[in-house]
Amino acid sequence: MLLIHCPYCDETLPELEFAYAGEAHIERPKDPSALSDEEWRDFLFIRTNPKGTHYERWRHVHGCARYFNAARDTVSDKFLTTYRAGEARPDLDRKEAAE
Repeated sequence: MLLIHCPYCDETLPELEFAYAGEAHIERPKDPSALSDEEWRDFLFIRTNPKGTHYERWRHVHGCARYFNAARDTVSDKFLTTYRAGEARPDLDRKEAAE
C-alpha cells in the first residue's frame, strides 16, 4: 500500500484516502479555439510517461478535499515529495544532494 503525505493536512495516509488527478503542471491553451483538432487532441490526451520522476496531481478525497502535486518515481512507485497546488516544481537534484 502506498502512503501519501497531504501538504495541507500535514498527514501521511494510505492511498485509499486520495484520488489520482493526472499529470501536474499542464498549462491550458490561452485560446483553445485557435488550436487544430490534432493540437487539441494532444492537449487533452497526450501526456508524458517517464521512467523515473513523474509530477502528478492528487486530491485528498477523504480529508481536506484539496488538490496538491506530488513527485513520484514510476520505477519504485515511491513518492519523493508532495507540495501545494500552485507551487513550482521542487528542485529534487538539490534536495537529494543535501541529504
